[in-house]
Formats: sequence, structure tokens, C-alpha cells
Amino acid sequence: MDICKDLIGGQWVGASDHGSFETRDPAHVDAVLATFPSATAADAERAVAAAAEAFPGWAATPAPARGAILFRAAELVDERFEEIATTLTREEGKTLAEARGEVTRARDILRYYAGEGWRRAGEVLPANAPSAMLFSKREPLGVVAVITPWNFPIAIPAWKIAPALAYGNAVVFKPASATPLTALKLVECLQDAGLPAGVLNFVTGSGAAVGETLAASPFVGGLTFTGSHGTGAGIYRKATEHFARVHLEMGGKNPTIILDDAELGLAVKLAVMGGFGLTGQSCTATSRVIVEDGIADRFAAALAEAAAALRVGDGLDEGVQMGPAVSADQLATDLDYIAIGKKDGAELLAGGGRAGAGGHFLQPTVFDHVDAGSRLAQDEIFGPVVGIVRARDLDDAIAKANSVGYGLAASVVTDDLRRALTFVDRIEAGVVKVNEPTTGLALQAPFGGFKLSSANTFKEQGPSAIEFYTRTKTVYVTYG
Repeated sequence: MDICKDLIGGQWVGASDHGSFETRDPAHVDAVLATFPSATAADAERAVAAAAEAFPGWAATPAPARGAILFRAAELVDERFEEIATTLTREEGKTLAEARGEVTRARDILRYYAGEGWRRAGEVLPANAPSAMLFSKREPLGVVAVITPWNFPIAIPAWKIAPALAYGNAVVFKPASATPLTALKLVECLQDAGLPAGVLNFVTGSGAAVGETLAASPFVGGLTFTGSHGTGAGIYRKATEHFARVHLEMGGKNPTIILDDAELGLAVKLAVMGGFGLTGQSCTATSRVIVEDGIADRFAAALAEAAAALRVGDGLDEGVQMGPAVSADQLATDLDYIAIGKKDGAELLAGGGRAGAGGHFLQPTVFDHVDAGSRLAQDEIFGPVVGIVRARDLDDAIAKANSVGYGLAASVVTDDLRRALTFVDRIEAGVVKVNEPTTGLALQAPFGGFKLSSANTFKEQGPSAIEFYTRTKTVYVTYG
């Protein structure tokens, strides 16, 4: 068991009188992986102060030099690749193959934003008079607070921290308490790459003590959060009281529409990938499959068979295709929704119970004949529970897909280009896919949702990140 510390102002700080908390292996619940400080509000305030002190020097550092540090951090992630991936699997539960994919993504994000140090950060515009210049320049916000969830414990921190640093901000980072050890590995790579003291601060603890303090701090110029809608809404209210810039990503209830011309094997493959990959613990996971009546019976039988064939177990074991739920609480939530589905009259086709002892394992679960207005079809479950909703035609399928409060990701499976593009035009989601699973994102593309999935302000990733992490200054110069 590791005894880990927080990072404040360049100093590693151990647990105070307020104690510590443990992180455990969800596949072996008796295995304690590490302990972390239960930071206080005062600790969070010290981290903000340290970031504010470090900010001017970091902002004045030439952007190519900032990028060079991010590139070196990417190299360190590569050097420590297997250690980080194994830690991720042991702490979060996803399979080792999935963990390796996530670490690869984090490394590539660092490389991408390292390159931002050599790209333009403003533009020259035509002036209205002779002997004059008119141009804009991008400047950092100052101190940025980063609050991340447990389901992607290195990729999501990377896609928030890397652009924040690349554009000259100082960062206070609060990881999810379920997965701080993986997050710490990223922080160590960034520190070892040469970040100056105070530019990146790492503070672990409860949302009430740390998260709310960061949101309420008048010295935080920007806050980026990924997590539940309820928590995000509370953070938004606190942060905007002092006019901080806020970015939120807050979950989804993502549909895959299967049209009756779809190739059955592809449709089942995509539903399995989207619904049961990552144990369904992804904000873009497929939790609803809306199927045209003409193919519904055959699809339901094939999906149930595929789900029942998946091997569930410790993600480090050879051949395991789905790992455990991250925690006892998440497992209990999954089981509660299975009970709700049964009570509401949905037909259980596969799974529905626990899958073995020793860990938070759940059978991949499929319900058929799910009512589009039921809780099983409306609520974000965040587990490997997929509900099949039947639809008369494309219009009915799109209406049912749009009938939820969320609007993060959606996909359609069809061989008909006209119907595919009709879906693209009419679906209410920020990420839209054709003949692909709802999960999986390109780091160079904007990411963000509609409706309750987002604050509907800024997008993440790719070139869009500069919009959140910088502010624009317009400069007029007359020289004649």
C-alpha cells in the first residue's frame, strides 16, 4: 500500500489532523492500494494561493517552452506506460486493454497541446486607417480549477490540464476520490518534466471540502468540471457568483438507433461496444438501443446472446472482456435500476445479477420492451445495463431518442445515407455518429453535449479548448 501526498506550491504534503482516505481495487475489495490526504478547505485555499503566485511567471514563459515541458511529460507517460495502465485497471476496474487505450490517449493529448506552443494565439485584422495596426491576442485566465471524475482517471485530467498549462494558466487539480492514484501518476509526469513550483497543484479530498472551496474562490478565474448534473449545477452556481468562467460536462443517456436496413452483426457489435465496454461507466455509453420494429426481435435475441457470452472479471486477467463496477455504491445503483426495470414491466433478456464474488462484478444486462418514458430509459445509470426501446419508424425513433433531458452522444446504424443524414440533422446531441458506437472520441475534435449534458458554453478538446482557457484582447495601434 502506498501512502501518497498532495502537491501544493511545489511541496509534497501529507495527511493533516483531518486524516486520510483509502483507494481500493474494485475487483478485490479487500485490497487497499493507497491512502491519500483528506484535504481541508484551508488546504484548497493554500493551493489556489500557490497557483496565483506561480501564474505570472508561467504566463510569461514563452509558449514554445511551455509546450516543450508538455512534450517531455508525454515522453514520461510513455516510459511509465505499463505501470500507469496497471494502476488504472487496479484502481478503476476497466480491462487492461481499455486502460492501455486510455493511457495512450492521455499521452497523445499531452503531445497535441505541446504543439499548441508553436501555433498562433491571435490574428491580425485589417485596420480602418492608414499607419495603424489592429490585432487580437490570446491571454490566459489565471488560476484554473480542474475537477475530474473517476471513470477516466488519466484521460480526462489530461484533456483539461494540458490545454490549461499550454495556454499559460496555473492549475489546481482535484481528482475523484475513487481514483486519485492514477491521477497522481499524471501529476508526477508533469512535475518530473520540469513544471515550476506552484504551476500545478494536486489536492485530494471530498467535494464538500475541496471542490466547493475551489468553486467559491474569487481567485479562480476558470473552473472546468466533468461529473454528475447535480454536482455540476451546484458548482456552476457557486463559481458564477464571482463571475468565474465555467465549463461543465455532466453525463448522458445516449441512444443508438438501429434501423431495419442495418446489418445485424454490425448493429450488435456496436451496441455491445457502446453498452458494455468500459463496464458501461462512460458518459457516452450506449444505455438505450432504439430499434425499428422490423429488425427488433432478431436484434434483441442476438444482443442478449452476445451480452451473456461476455467474460466478466478482474481486468488484469487474460480474456476478461468487462471489469467490475468501480465501487459498492455504483454496483448498488446498477442493481437498483435492474429492480426498477423489472418492476416497470421491461422484459429481462440477459444478466440482471451479480457476476462472481470478491469484487463489484455485475452481469451485462439487457432489457427489452422498455418504455421510452420509464426511468430505465430516462435516468443515467452509469453501468452495464442496456434497454431496448422499440420504434415504428425513423421519425418515432428520433422522437424517442430526443425525449430525455440529456444530449451528449447518439448514433445510428443504417445503410441508407438519406436516413443517416436525417438522423444527423434532427438528433439533439453534441456528438453524433453513423455506424459507430456512441463511445470513443477523436482528441482533435470538439467534445461537448447539449441540454442537461453541458453548461452549453464551451467545448473541450482539439482547437476548441483555446476558447475556454484564454481570453481575447483586441489591440489598436496608430503609428503615423
